Amino acid sequence: MNRSKRQEIFTRLRDANPEPTTELQFSNPFQLLIAVILSAQSTDVGVNKATRSLFKKVKTPRAMLKLGEAGLKEHIKTIGLFNTKASNIIKTCTRLVEQHDSVVPEDRAALEALPGVGRKTANVVLNTAFGQPTIAVDTHIFRVSNRTGIAPGKNVNEVEQRLLRLVPDEFKLDAHHWLILHGRYTCIARKPRCQSCTISDLCEYRHKQMD
Repeated sequence: MNRSKRQEIFTRLRDANPEPTTELQFSNPFQLLIAVILSAQSTDVGVNKATRSLFKKVKTPRAMLKLGEAGLKEHIKTIGLFNTKASNIIKTCTRLVEQHDSVVPEDRAALEALPGVGRKTANVVLNTAFGQPTIAVDTHIFRVSNRTGIAPGKNVNEVEQRLLRLVPDEFKLDAHHWLILHGRYTCIARKPRCQSCTISDLCEYRHKQMD
């Protein structure tokens, strides 16, 4: 895919959704961090259902520690892998209190040192909470990048590095959200909705179904 096609693709995605953001619900960087940890192998809808009551009680790491692991599990037991996630969240909150004065760090290395936080989670927090032009590659973005030809790669790290290199600078801050939403609602896994896609004429997918 050439540069002008990518420019037009992201121009159209921006025109359709000028201010994209995550579908996870949160009110501060700490709540976003917790929501993203919970979202691994889970849907945003499912996470939002679980955090609705949790986030009314818990807005800081100290409040989470006061709730405790057992109390946290009661709120998130509908989410996959909730036992492991609860354990990691309590460990993360302890580290935030002890090492970061209860503040979520704006530094990748410090974020990735937190239990349950990998590169993808760190990218989401850096981008959504702190406005850094990172791109977190999940299954949707991996699929869209490969299927359309925007930034093909064999694994998520390869796709991330290509997106960072190939997405025009003016779009980098919001590229993560546009691509994930496009993959979630239009360029879906089994049967992409090519006939209603705003970038179908630019996409290089060989099996487009336009009828």
